[in-house]
Amino acid sequence: MGGAIPSSENGLFLAAARDARGMAIDAIAAANSGHLGMALGCAEIGAALFGALLNFNPANPEWINRDRFVLSAGHGSAFLYAWLHFAGYGISTDDVENFRKSGSVAHGHPEFNKKLGIECTTGPLGQGVANAVGMALSCKKQAAAFNVENYEIFTNRVVCLCGDGCLQEGISSEACSLAGHWQLDNLILIFDANGVTLDADLAKSQSEDVAKRFSAHGFEIFEANGNDIGDFAEAFTRAKESKSKRPRLLIAKTVIGLGVDEVAGTSKAHGATGTKFIAEAKRRLGLPQDRFFVSEETKKLFAERKMELGRKYASWVKIFSKWEEKNPKLAKILLKSDGAAEAGIGDFPAEIEAEKMSTRVAAGEILQKIAGRDGTLLSGCADLFAATYSYINGGRDFSAENLAGRNIYFGVREHAMAAISNGIAYEGVFRPVCATFLVFSDYMRAAMRVAALAKLGTIFILTHDSIAVGEDGPTHQPVETLASLRCMPNLDVIRPADYEEAVGAWQLALANVNRPTALILSRQDLPLLNDIPANCRREGVRMGAYVACAEVGPLKRIVLASGSEVHLAVQAAKERVGTRVVSVPCMEAFDRQPDAYKDAVLPQSCARRISIEAGVAMPWYRYVGTAGKIISVDDFGYSGQPVDLMNSFGIALENLEKSIEMVG
Repeated sequence: MGGAIPSSENGLFLAAARDARGMAIDAIAAANSGHLGMALGCAEIGAALFGALLNFNPANPEWINRDRFVLSAGHGSAFLYAWLHFAGYGISTDDVENFRKSGSVAHGHPEFNKKLGIECTTGPLGQGVANAVGMALSCKKQAAAFNVENYEIFTNRVVCLCGDGCLQEGISSEACSLAGHWQLDNLILIFDANGVTLDADLAKSQSEDVAKRFSAHGFEIFEANGNDIGDFAEAFTRAKESKSKRPRLLIAKTVIGLGVDEVAGTSKAHGATGTKFIAEAKRRLGLPQDRFFVSEETKKLFAERKMELGRKYASWVKIFSKWEEKNPKLAKILLKSDGAAEAGIGDFPAEIEAEKMSTRVAAGEILQKIAGRDGTLLSGCADLFAATYSYINGGRDFSAENLAGRNIYFGVREHAMAAISNGIAYEGVFRPVCATFLVFSDYMRAAMRVAALAKLGTIFILTHDSIAVGEDGPTHQPVETLASLRCMPNLDVIRPADYEEAVGAWQLALANVNRPTALILSRQDLPLLNDIPANCRREGVRMGAYVACAEVGPLKRIVLASGSEVHLAVQAAKERVGTRVVSVPCMEAFDRQPDAYKDAVLPQSCARRISIEAGVAMPWYRYVGTAGKIISVDDFGYSGQPVDLMNSFGIALENLEKSIEMVG
């Protein structure tokens, strides 16, 4: 059953499609919420994919050569849970019965869990498409890096099911333009073309020719009746076996909500409206009124399927064992046992002779050293490699002709860049770094949020971090952006003050395998804080905040700063008895520290506190309190010389000194 489905087997597959419809209806009715449309309309597609066409192994759900299935239209999660349950993954009947309820792994939208067969967190429409592009890119690189003559251990594909909403989101065009350009022929995008959105028929908001659009992107186009198992399976097999070097788009015509006649084919089928007709729908489908019914036919289909997949997996294991024996160095890299990651976060000797250096340059120099030790680190940029210093020297450029390249040119596509990088992170073999200016992180915020939610180790390099950008004006001068990123749970936002803090920032970023990291870096040169021991600065970043300059005599006041303002705080404190300077490169890491450490750095007994940072005041209130003072930038900048901007907003030594005197 690895290709098109034999007509003799159609009965089993039709029974499975029927049972999947019943399970989705029951789950959504029990939750009294959810989305029936795709779960019912794509039931035949699910039967074909999970019953015959995808290559996976529920007994080893993290098998590296499995086909990846991405449900980009994450609102159709009831579809995914039914098929993963039938296929033998760890989603139980109880989980499906408790769909969308506390404690169930069957969440309202799928959340990343490889052990359960959920390849990525989806729901924000279009991001799953971009994630799939990232996965396909990673899989192509894996095949290029690890397949050797006579031993192809990577032969898998990435299959993504999406709907009209996914393709309307701009990120899908960004990502698919790149997929075509990179010739990701291991990507099969299945378009559930039901012609309906949540509000109305698609004709209310769209009249484009999707096939022509994707053909222009560089995709090979296939079409099928998505509600005819045989027709869909035949088209999918042709797409899979095509020798074209292009990614594939399979346009599957379906009827949304098929099975509930009262709403099928209309926008009412999108949500839970159809569950009021559950009894009649089951009768017409030939299902008993029992909830969460699974027929003997479906059990038989997937019992046989599990045995077939087990045999394929066992055959692959033999090939892999021989490959591992003959390629021990490659095996160590693939299995993450070569120590490269640990070497990457080891100490770097201080080799900086300059008195000043921007943190973007500092972070770039450190990146070169890390990349030299860990060949699985990849770096991508949204058309700003030269400005962000994020290009891996000697790493060559990734392209269709050079899959080994480690530098990925994303063009001006920030949102897709972040989501594609997340796709690479989901894969887990390569570690993605992606870069742009801080102010443009707003374009990629939705993908950064999913990275935080899914606990991915994606690293975001964000340079040109303040009004000190200067002449480019307020459109390019981030003011509120830094604070807004600090509001995001499970994202470490690190703003280093100099080269040594940048080393610490990279160490923390590389250690953050279960949370993304944003490195916030200056455009302008900053003095090196060489009066502070290097190990103190590096370790201080890991702790989130540290005493950069201890007070002389009894403690009277504390000055807090981050990044480009730390040197001002150190300078202002030198002539003032009782003044402590605390560098706060990463608020999130500091907040994770034990209370004893936090109190040692910021004693509660000292309420006279001042913070200075070239951004809005909001994040600093929790540290400064009502008795302190915040020096901040709470309005948009203007086009001018960086020094003039900093002075006019009070981000200057003289203003800090006056504020210290005022606090007393």
